[in-house]
Amino acid sequence: MATPATPDRALVDAVRAALGTAADPGRAPAMTAYMKSDLPFLGVTAPRRASALRPVLAAHPPTDRARWEATVRALWDEATHREERYAALALLEVRTARSWLDPGLVPLVEHLVVTGAWWDLVDQVAGRTVAPLHRLHPDALRPVVLRWAGDDDIWLRRTAVLSQLGSGQSTDRDLLAEVALANADRPEFWLRKAIGWALRDLARSDPAWVAGFLAAQGEHLSPLSRREAAKHLGPGDDAGVTGQ
Repeated sequence: MATPATPDRALVDAVRAALGTAADPGRAPAMTAYMKSDLPFLGVTAPRRASALRPVLAAHPPTDRARWEATVRALWDEATHREERYAALALLEVRTARSWLDPGLVPLVEHLVVTGAWWDLVDQVAGRTVAPLHRLHPDALRPVVLRWAGDDDIWLRRTAVLSQLGSGQSTDRDLLAEVALANADRPEFWLRKAIGWALRDLARSDPAWVAGFLAAQGEHLSPLSRREAAKHLGPGDDAGVTGQ
């Protein structure tokens, strides 16, 4: 059995120090309350967090894939504040690691989604890691996305629905339809909203397909999903769409 990779502890420590310096205790309670987070916030806003992390990540570029993944996991699993998990995702997305965006990343993605289990973290993983990964490796990711779409974990299901955000005309429409319909009967707000969001995103580039899908599916989709999906459809596009 291979020895697990060791995280880059210098980077982990530098991230924590940078976030600690940028912390604003006065903002922290409101941020924690808004996000309904079990992990407390340090009170670092998104712009301030980006400014604090930029030089740290630039000073510690990943050069070894296994160590990079281990460091992402360490920042994530050992987090005492939510900003450390945001930092883990920033490390996941660094430009120097783009060559590692391949199907081998799926176990890490699944770990982040299942343990993150809330929209702010899951949606970033879905939109900024899974979606580009799917665009690069559609054939390999298709069965993974279909498996997620029927998983017991609703956040893996949400990730499946959102797995092609930003793909525009390259969207696999059959796959989108399949994962949307696999979750259409689910009662969870997070899944109904995600279906509408994914369809609305495609409607930017292919409104005719989305309008046709909505018209054909009718009552198979929740009113919330249909309303969200139709937001970018013009008066002519949404003809025949019911339940708006």
